[in-house]
Amino acid sequence: MMYAFVDRPVESLCNGGRFLLWAMRAWVLAAGRGQCPPQMLYRGFTAVEARGALPDFHIAMALLGGDAVETLLLAPMPCLQISEDEAILLGLWCDFSLGSAANARATLALLAEGDSVGPIAKAMGAAIDRLVAAGFDMSALAAGAMTHQESSK
Repeated sequence: MMYAFVDRPVESLCNGGRFLLWAMRAWVLAAGRGQCPPQMLYRGFTAVEARGALPDFHIAMALLGGDAVETLLLAPMPCLQISEDEAILLGLWCDFSLGSAANARATLALLAEGDSVGPIAKAMGAAIDRLVAAGFDMSALAAGAMTHQESSK
């Protein structure tokens, strides 16, 4: 799934995909500056009525950041292209939005220490559920990925 996103323009993502990419980049930026990521993201999550997704999103990102086998590198906020690591993460979010937790867990097992795969999966799944409850059509993330895959053949 990751190949459906890598090097694509950010603007090609659905609203939910753009929000997740913004949130991931903002989380990494805040953490890198020594700021509290949930505090820095609170206004953005609240603005789209997705405040309930923030705690689980934060847990997923903190565990990915702390327990990753290799450091995940996200592009700077203004970057207009989706980086490779961002594509991997978007693929994970997409798998959870499709109910493909087994696929996501298999990918997470390659990215993170074994003990954290379950908690990361639980947090990502809960965050997706809460984003859907807030009105984001997360299935559009997968639909956009499929459209891009088909057009690149």
